[in-house]
Amino acid sequence: MGFGIKLHCWGDWACFTRPEMKVERVSYDAMTPSAARGVVEAIYWKPEIRWHIDRITVLKPIKFTSVRRNEVKEKIGSGSVAKAMKDGGGNLAFYVDEGDNRQQRATLMLREVGYLIEAHIEILSGPDNIAKHLDQFNRRARKGSCYTRPYLGCREFAADFELIEAEGATPSIDCSLMGERELGYMLHDIDFPNGMQARFFRATMRDGVINVPKFTEALA
Repeated sequence: MGFGIKLHCWGDWACFTRPEMKVERVSYDAMTPSAARGVVEAIYWKPEIRWHIDRITVLKPIKFTSVRRNEVKEKIGSGSVAKAMKDGGGNLAFYVDEGDNRQQRATLMLREVGYLIEAHIEILSGPDNIAKHLDQFNRRARKGSCYTRPYLGCREFAADFELIEAEGATPSIDCSLMGERELGYMLHDIDFPNGMQARFFRATMRDGVINVPKFTEALA
């Protein structure tokens, strides 16, 4: 495996929201690199490293389902939280049933999904000890340890995962995914240092595999 990792993740539901759909949630056909990074970082993250997603393999047929869900219109403001921290207390409750805080929205999401994530580590600061970080990730992934429960796009869609260490253990790709499919412009990740700018790339799935370009090659 060299200096990269392979992680199999799956779940009953997933929603990798397309930003151009605004209010209504509509999922991409497959997991985005930013969502894959979130799954990996939930298992192991340090401020001195950055995870780069190299490849995402779709393992199960792409199946959509539509639901309507209750969501909230607003959230507790950061100013209220800062004031409560300064005063040592305060009312930070949010009452959904008051006024028009509750809104019903449509969601077009994926069901019965499975993905294989391949990624590598870049050292941002400190000693160049990639092998050490990989060893820690592998140990945690083998045991099923995570800082927070990984999720598939939305926090309510929890993901299960397992580390793939042997080539023969790689899950098979469903035959319906064979061939080439254009997925259009897909969100690569958010450029946080430059004003949280979204970056995109033209995604193509070949035999279930989406090769992810370098973040510097993505379009702003």
